[in-house]
Amino acid sequence: MHFTRQADYGLRTVLYLAGLEAGESVATSKIARDQHIPTSFLAKIVSQLAIAGVLRTARGARGGVSLARPAARISVLDVVQAIDGPIELVHCLDDPEDCIFSQACSIQQTLQEAQQALRGSLASTDFASLASKQAVMLS
Repeated sequence: MHFTRQADYGLRTVLYLAGLEAGESVATSKIARDQHIPTSFLAKIVSQLAIAGVLRTARGARGGVSLARPAARISVLDVVQAIDGPIELVHCLDDPEDCIFSQACSIQQTLQEAQQALRGSLASTDFASLASKQAVMLS
C-alpha cells in the first residue's frame, strides 16, 4: 500500500488548515510555501478536496482556502480517498467475482481484515486531534 505524493500533500494541506482558527482562510501560495508543495500541484489538490467537500475555496482579495467543515469531522480517510480513490490492497477484495481464485483463496480473508483495519484506522483519525498533537509537538 502506497499513498501518492498528491495524497501526502493533501493530508499536509488539511492538517495545516486544521491548525488555523475555525473559518480562517489562507492563500494557496502561503500553504505551498509553508508546506514546501509546488504551487501548481497544490492547485490541483485543492480542487479535488473542494469537489469532495473537504475544502472551501474563494477567489478575490479576501479569498483563499479553508476547511469546508470542522476539522473534527474530516478524517484522514476522507482526504486520502478524495485524492487517491478507494483504498484497496488488491482489486479482488471489493469485487470477488473478478477473481478466478476467490472460492479457494486462503489469503483473501486475511487481506480483507487488513484492508478493513486500515480503512477503520484512517476513518477514526480526525484532523482536530492531529492538529492538537501537532501543536503540542511544536511547542
